[in-house]
Amino acid sequence: DPDRKTEVVLLACGSFNPITNMHLRLFELAKDYFHETGKYKVIKGIISPVGDAYKKKGLISANHRVTMAKLATKNSDWVEVDDWESSQSEWLETLKVLRYHHQKLVSHGATNSLEDAVPLTKLGRKRKQEPNRHEPVKKKNQSPDIKSVPQIKLLCGSDMLESFGIPNLWKLEDITEIVEKHGLVCISRAGNNVQKFIYESDTLWRHKNNIHLVEEWITNDISSTKIRRALRRGQSIRYLVPDVVRTYIEKNNLYSPESEDRNAGVVLAPLQKYASDSKN
Repeated sequence: DPDRKTEVVLLACGSFNPITNMHLRLFELAKDYFHETGKYKVIKGIISPVGDAYKKKGLISANHRVTMAKLATKNSDWVEVDDWESSQSEWLETLKVLRYHHQKLVSHGATNSLEDAVPLTKLGRKRKQEPNRHEPVKKKNQSPDIKSVPQIKLLCGSDMLESFGIPNLWKLEDITEIVEKHGLVCISRAGNNVQKFIYESDTLWRHKNNIHLVEEWITNDISSTKIRRALRRGQSIRYLVPDVVRTYIEKNNLYSPESEDRNAGVVLAPLQKYASDSKN
């Protein structure tokens, strides 16, 4: 029964500086993985570029990064760009972005289910008289006949998962809530030792059932860093990023030795925040 599948929304946070074909592939790989389990149905992918307040070296304005991401996903029927995170004046923890999108799904679900609730309950009464029909097991706190809210999972590459190990980059309680309440989908190159990393972290190990590891067999070593390097050197980036993105970069002359020096010597927002927290 397709209706029994758990609906999943994939959320990717990051710089997208610029967005590349690899970023788009992550969504496709994750979707294939979930559908192959037979238990999930991916209904949406969300790209949420980080705001300028993140202060990463070489980070160009969010406005350009969001525009490129929108151009890159224009032809996708399920991946979209959300600029809520990037339009905040302060840097936001990834957990807050997850919570925001979760909340949006919850309130969206609530408005929908009110319209559906009436006819469904009527149907329900009829069905009860049919013999041998298995009633779906109701989850606790779930009102009858209302579909549960889709799960929102954080989509990441193995580098992001391993960044959990960098001191002061993440708060432990944030990592815990991400893996406990939402879940992670981690795309890693075949042979990359993400399992070992999970094994060595008590927090990740405890919630390993909520961490989906997807092996990328058709390896794709494109990174935004390498793209920017090629651009600074006047080399072609064609077939590494969507053509519309390449055109936009050229037209606006986005990446240069000057843009790469932006935020040089500035401490990354989370490091600033958590380092000062641990001092206090």
